[in-house]
Order: sequence, then C-alpha cells, then structure tokens
Amino acid sequence: MSFIEQMKQKARSDKQNIVLPEATDLRVLQAASIILQEQIANVILIGNKDEIRKAAGDLDLAEAIIIDSEHAEKGQEYAQAFYELRKSKGITLEQAAEQVKDPVYFGMMMLKQNDADGLVSGAIHSTADTVRPALQIIKTAPEAKLVSTFFVMVVPDSEYGHNGTLLFADCALNENPNAEELSEIAIASAHSMNSLLDLTPVVAMLSYSTFGSAKSELTEKVIRAAALARQKAPELLLDGEMQVDAALVQRVARLKAPGSKAAGQANVLIFPDLNAGNIGYKLTERLAKAQAYGPITQGLAKPINDLSRGCKAEDIVGVVAITAVQAQSGK
Repeated sequence: MSFIEQMKQKARSDKQNIVLPEATDLRVLQAASIILQEQIANVILIGNKDEIRKAAGDLDLAEAIIIDSEHAEKGQEYAQAFYELRKSKGITLEQAAEQVKDPVYFGMMMLKQNDADGLVSGAIHSTADTVRPALQIIKTAPEAKLVSTFFVMVVPDSEYGHNGTLLFADCALNENPNAEELSEIAIASAHSMNSLLDLTPVVAMLSYSTFGSAKSELTEKVIRAAALARQKAPELLLDGEMQVDAALVQRVARLKAPGSKAAGQANVLIFPDLNAGNIGYKLTERLAKAQAYGPITQGLAKPINDLSRGCKAEDIVGVVAITAVQAQSGK
C-alpha cells in the first residue's frame, strides 16, 4: 500500500472536519468531491454558496458544509474572540470583525473555537498568507518552541529509509535555524515520523562533514544541534553531524561513522538550512522520480497545512488526508 493510501485509510478510520477556505478554486472543489466520495474527511468549504455551486458545475458536493464567512452565524463570536487575541497589537473590534470575514482567517477561527479539526490552504494563497494567520490565531503547540515543515519523500525502488520512504526537514519555512532551533526541528520531525507513519524514527543531522572530517562554523552548528537534541530527547536514535551518504548507505557508514546507531539507516534527514533542504527535496523529487508530499507543518497547536499554488486536485486530496491523520494524533 502506498504512503498516501495509508494516510487515506487512517483518515477514514476516524473522520475529521477539515476546512478548505479557497472554495471558489476548481481544483479545491474537485478535491472536495473526491474527499467526500472516498469518505476521507468531512469537508467545510468557506465562501458564497452561489459562487461555489457555480464554480463546482456538476461536481457532487452535496455532503459538504458550506459557510459564507461574510454572513456567518458565528461571525460575531469569532470577531470577539479574534479581538481578544489581537487587542494587545492595537486591533479594534471593528477591524477584527472585518478581518474574520476573510475565508482563511474565518477558517482559522473555526479551529481556534474547536468547530473544526484542521485546515488546508495555499492553492491560491502564498505560504505567508497561510502561516501568518495560523501563528496569530492558533499559535504553537504547548510542547513546541517553533513551527517547521517537512516533506515525506517516497522514492521508488529504493533501499534507503523505510522501503524508500524518508522524511526531510525543514524544506520550506525556517531559513537559517540556529543550533537550538535545528534541534527542535529534529525532535519534532522524529515525532512526526512516528505519529504519521507509525515508524521508529532514525534521525541524521546532515552536514558536509561526518564526525569532524571538516571544521567550520557551519559544521559546529550541526554538532551543537545534535548534542542538544540528544540531551532533550535521549530516547531518540539520532546522530550527527554526518554527510548524507553516511546517513543512508551502510557501507559508507561503516567507514565514516563506525559505532553510530543512526548512520547507514536514517529515515529522517535534518538539513542544516533552507537552501540545503529545499534543494535536497527537489533534487530527490526530480532525479529519483520521488513523490514529495508536503510541505507539512509541525509545531502548531492545530494541523494547518500549506499547498503549492501549482498543485493538482489529487495533491490537495493527499494533503487533506495527512492533515486529518495529524488531527487524529493531536487528539
């Protein structure tokens, strides 16, 4: 069974309420129809009902819940709650009422008020337009110190990771994390591997150096991050700094990192910065013909995930399934 089919199966076992705030985009509506047909989640579409139905055409959205954020029954309640969250930043109640009419902000308030379980956006919005309201309204989970992202990479016919499945982080959000932040990304990614895929995480903190083969400010950051991560989560199989071949290939690991419990069998790869992470996942996707699922957000108090603006309907279906499984785990 493929990774995404696993996610769909898990999602079906305990259906969650997932908000899609970009409900006039045809891809989103096509995805909503598939999600409902396959019983992956309960779908909440935010927008004008007439506009949504016109855009949907013959698509079957009979089971979708459609809420017009401009005239919503809970609009005043959400405006008051948003005002309380942001009044210290100078917002007025009138400004709050206007802000929550925005479908993305309205969807975030649904999560905040426990009227929904997860949200997926980004088909027509930038990452910033999804992450900013999430940080303003949902904020980080109690145990998290920062928000980061990961990709699940599924490489066909590969001996590396778990039958070709690996988790790459952070590839989309944190540009140049310091050692403390990098350690938090590693720990969060390990937990995501365990909760999402039911796999024991084996974490490699990547660098251009393996256990002191080179020395610079860049390698020292990764060494400190690995030490901090081990200190905070001693139960994890985690090691570094190491080069990616030492992380994945047992023959190389025996030469470069003898005695390491993570080298040669890593399934979670932590990149030292966003340049490396973004380049790494795109190279793997194109050259190895891997499926890249993400970016998936971790560290928020509720599951909120971003889409690529070039996404297809089936991509949205997959991210909704992952979001639903994250919501299950969060409960």
